[in-house]
Amino acid sequence: MSVSELLFNINNEDKTVPLAVEKQIPQIEELVKEIVIKLKSGGRLFYLGAGTSGRLGIVDASECPPTFGVPHDLVIGIMAGGDKAMRKAVEFAEDSTEQGWKDLKEFDINKKDVVIGIAASGTTPYVIGALKECNSNGISTGCITCNSGSPLAKESQFPVEVVVGPEFVTGSSRMKAGTAQKLVLNMVTTSVMIQLGHVRGNRMVDMQLSNNKLVDRGVKMIMKEINVTYPEAEKLLSEYKSVRNAIDNYNK
Repeated sequence: MSVSELLFNINNEDKTVPLAVEKQIPQIEELVKEIVIKLKSGGRLFYLGAGTSGRLGIVDASECPPTFGVPHDLVIGIMAGGDKAMRKAVEFAEDSTEQGWKDLKEFDINKKDVVIGIAASGTTPYVIGALKECNSNGISTGCITCNSGSPLAKESQFPVEVVVGPEFVTGSSRMKAGTAQKLVLNMVTTSVMIQLGHVRGNRMVDMQLSNNKLVDRGVKMIMKEINVTYPEAEKLLSEYKSVRNAIDNYNK
């Protein structure tokens, strides 16, 4: 294929992914409801995966504190091989049926928590073994996989199976499968955080003001919400340190 043909054909395959995700919305809804219940009761959300799947879980977890202002230990991503596997593959790390549970126990996993196993194939021993132990210990389990009827789905109380079909490059699950997993992760954490009250309207009122761009965005949120000038909004944000507090304390 020419470069143009390659790009068009990859894009055509990618277009099928959101439709595959749409079919799983009822299952995603059940998973989200369970997570909300657990987090409201003081629990945490864990993502567990290997390779691309593990990296996607860690990325999603790492975005929750700056986006929604939640503690860093509320949503936790764990991957086979540890943090060093984020950048460089750790050989055979995903093949252990025991290591996933050992990694979870490092965080004092308990019945208040929810564990979501992420594996495109649905056959990763590291993830399946961990979910088996979670189930034996009364811990809620879910999964995000891209094969129907996989061993992982059978071990999950709340399975999400987004069947995207063969990849453009056979077996390269970083492509359609990875896109599907990313879309589902976006839906899960965003829906959960909205249910927990960390979004007002469609505004990230609890976001961390960690750079000038975000400070400017926060000022503009306040301007729009309470109809004040930029300098007034800037002063409020400087005084109250968050968009939510600035809005809530205006004219009190």
